[in-house]
Amino acid sequence: MKFLESLKIEKVRGFIITLYVVGIIGSALPLTRDLFIVLTPAILLLSFALLLNFHTPVLNGKTSLVFIIIFLTSYFVEVAGVKTGIIFGVYSYGKGLGLKLLDTPLLIGLNWVLLVYCSAAIIEKVPVGNIGKAVGASLLMVLYDLVMEQVAPHMDMWSFSASTAPLKNYISWFILALIFHLIVRFTGIRFANKLALLIFCCQFLFFLVLLLIFKIAE
Repeated sequence: MKFLESLKIEKVRGFIITLYVVGIIGSALPLTRDLFIVLTPAILLLSFALLLNFHTPVLNGKTSLVFIIIFLTSYFVEVAGVKTGIIFGVYSYGKGLGLKLLDTPLLIGLNWVLLVYCSAAIIEKVPVGNIGKAVGASLLMVLYDLVMEQVAPHMDMWSFSASTAPLKNYISWFILALIFHLIVRFTGIRFANKLALLIFCCQFLFFLVLLLIFKIAE
């Protein structure tokens, strides 16, 4: 049984790597970029579904409630951000993340859940206390955002009125991520997931490689 379980996880890992490699190639090429922009929501949903499939321990009511809190809070903070320009800066969403409500894609809340989950799982084994883990995971998310922000306009995800995201965007990202990670830590939720590191790295490298390609093409 352990051999079969190992074989299954290796196949899933291979599939995820292939998925993101194809995504990089398709998004980099002007001829196919529009198609891959349309596919972005499906890839995000698939990544989250695969992540949940390998979640341990069994998904319980408390963990589900925390997911819902992160989803709703992040979504409505993003709505406020779009409407006011106060939280992250003046920005607007494009079509890259799919269906929008109140000028904000519904999937942005899911993206926050996925990033909090993966960064929490990655930092889980670091030998520091709850505060240290919350801060470390939040910094990991800010690092991710530093790269993602530069690629997002090319993928019609969102864009700022200025040419680059302002400093307060990253400060707000850190504060919001820290709040979510503190909730995770002090509710006693622990994530052990064989795919968390891989999915986080694949997404990070997806944006990093595209950033380098777009910079070279300028």
